[in-house]
Amino acid sequence: MKNVEMTVEGTMLTIKVDLTKEFGPSASGKTIIVASTEGNVTIPNRQEKVGLNVYRKK
Repeated sequence: MKNVEMTVEGTMLTIKVDLTKEFGPSASGKTIIVASTEGNVTIPNRQEKVGLNVYRKK
């Protein structure tokens, strides 16, 4: 994962992303990647999965 922090408290999932970071252009080159789980990942200590991409226009 890039720039993604997930925590679970009880039944609440919290996802933290630092919006000041950048990881370069997307594959198409139209956007800048800010954060990504890089596919679907399992939530810590749970069975559920999450897939996340955060990006901004160039």
